[in-house]
Amino acid sequence: MSDYTDIIVVGGGPAGLTFSRQFKDSPLRITVIEKSPLKIIKNPPFDGREIALTHFTKNYLQESGIWDLIPEDKVYPLKEAKVINGNSDYQLYFQQPTQARGQPIVGLGFLVSNCDIRKACYESMKDLANVDLTNEISVDDIHIDDQEVTAQLSNGKELKAQLLVCADGRFSAIRQKVGIPADTHQFGRTVICFRVKHELSNEHTAYECFHYGRTLAILPLEENLSSMVITIDTNLADTILNMTPEELAQDIYRETKGKLGHLTLASDKNTYPLVGVHARRFYDQRCALIGDAAVGMHPVTAHGFNLGVESVAHLSDLILEANRTGKDIAGETLLERYNLKHQAKTRVLYHGTNFVVKLFTNEATPAKFVRKALLHVSNHVNPIKQLISKQLTG
Repeated sequence: MSDYTDIIVVGGGPAGLTFSRQFKDSPLRITVIEKSPLKIIKNPPFDGREIALTHFTKNYLQESGIWDLIPEDKVYPLKEAKVINGNSDYQLYFQQPTQARGQPIVGLGFLVSNCDIRKACYESMKDLANVDLTNEISVDDIHIDDQEVTAQLSNGKELKAQLLVCADGRFSAIRQKVGIPADTHQFGRTVICFRVKHELSNEHTAYECFHYGRTLAILPLEENLSSMVITIDTNLADTILNMTPEELAQDIYRETKGKLGHLTLASDKNTYPLVGVHARRFYDQRCALIGDAAVGMHPVTAHGFNLGVESVAHLSDLILEANRTGKDIAGETLLERYNLKHQAKTRVLYHGTNFVVKLFTNEATPAKFVRKALLHVSNHVNPIKQLISKQLTG
């Protein structure tokens, strides 16, 4: 015998939970399927990842009742950003804007730890009567026809719904089961992130340092606390991972030319493989992709989570409108509208980001010349700088 719901959401991460939260005042029933234990969703462990949030994302999370559940002292202002190339001291500089769309704003955005976002997303929807979060369960098989979606679950049960939403990450098993193709980019690099305390103020300024041999991002948290994010060829990652805390602090001191003063490590090192993913379409019959299942970005532009929130906003708005007007919440026209809007937002940004990363990690002499020229042009041609700044602030 089958159980019934209106929407099956596979994945109980920030995208899946934020999406589910949008149906707070709706008659639609949502079932979230998540492999992780409930205790991990309730209290996610610190994983080293600090997420840069745009003003759009902050406002959307606030409207969704999620933002106010993040402790105020865990939200770090991001006022300015600078880009450095190679061994040069020259900087591409993005100062804090004063207005966006005619409204006053402060800073480029905000930094919040991934674990704090995840916890707030859970807290925002845990008591919703129309949302059921099922943990330690996976989807073994999917069958979709013109009328409904049928999911075979790992606990032996069968769940039917009108719509299937894939929110299970950039390596989405459901995307593969449904048969939606995706372009995957293996960068051959590893991300290593950790926190450091430092003697001098970071002035709430982020740095993206495209040094030769590695890339170093400095993300300001408290005035004397920053997150360091190193991306390095995977075959060289052990040169960083095998350093003692004292050796790594000294290494970062050299890489930053002492601009933060004396350094000490303030967390363990966390590592992640660097892989980019962009689905060739964001829907199939009675199925839609959101979050990293749709687009998994290189972190250099800090757009990953923000694009995930935009996918949630686009899709949930269309579903709620369809439900209000008595239309099919998983109709092909609706899903195509979602696909076109989110593809227009993400495709150029995804491939453009990959191009920039490829250029700024290429150390051939011609590439070094182009890297230097591009930074100077971006700094002095105002329309280009404004376009980049607009993307950063959202």
